[in-house]
Amino acid sequence: MSALLNYKREGQGTPVVLIHGLFGDLNNLGVLARELKQDHDVISVDLRNHGRSFHSNDHDYALMASDIITLLEDLNVERPIIIGHSMGGKVAMKLCDFDYPIEKLVVMDMSPVKYTIRRHDNVLAGLNAVCQQTPKTRVDAMAVMSEHIEIEGVRQFLGKSLYNAGEHMEWRFNLKGLEKNYWNILDWQPISKTDTPVLFLKGADSDYLQVDHQAQVQQQFAQVKVHIVANTGHWLHAEKPNEVLRAIRKFI
Repeated sequence: MSALLNYKREGQGTPVVLIHGLFGDLNNLGVLARELKQDHDVISVDLRNHGRSFHSNDHDYALMASDIITLLEDLNVERPIIIGHSMGGKVAMKLCDFDYPIEKLVVMDMSPVKYTIRRHDNVLAGLNAVCQQTPKTRVDAMAVMSEHIEIEGVRQFLGKSLYNAGEHMEWRFNLKGLEKNYWNILDWQPISKTDTPVLFLKGADSDYLQVDHQAQVQQQFAQVKVHIVANTGHWLHAEKPNEVLRAIRKFI
């Protein structure tokens, strides 16, 4: 698949690429883009099967990283700073396996490890229920999701990917393709050890980035910094944007 990813480009300066997580789109890291575009060339992307980018039956980290490089080469972007959250953090790390020079990496609440716990079964149930019940309005779709997804913040996040397809509401992301590739999304093939400097930002209350991942981090990255953002979960940039931005700015 050689189609270019959908993207938004703002500002001038050193290039910064923002990569969202699962079921997200390029607006998810908007709180970072709005601030960083004041003095950087900020490129926010929709990953394959998300937002307004192309849909594909294939979805893994090597493919997603390759998509990003194809876009950056098309835009003549050199030595970017890459910032990724969650699944996007794994895409960011996988870029180091390609012959493409990266200035620095910021990985938000994600480890370079294989996860074995399915965390999204209730989310998938809610998303599929919307497809099956074909609600005609956003309010109805949100009500359908609430039968499966307890946390309102999660429903609100997912709801941003709803759109009116004419007769009923549909998802912009490729739900079938993502569900089919769910174990690929949890998976990880270790990268060759890289000298690219990386900052891991961890939400203190999140369990995605754990102490026992330290050995695997050090096997893959020679230059590592870790910053823990207190009183935040997996969505640290939404919960404490100012602290996250301070940590990113200090690092870059």
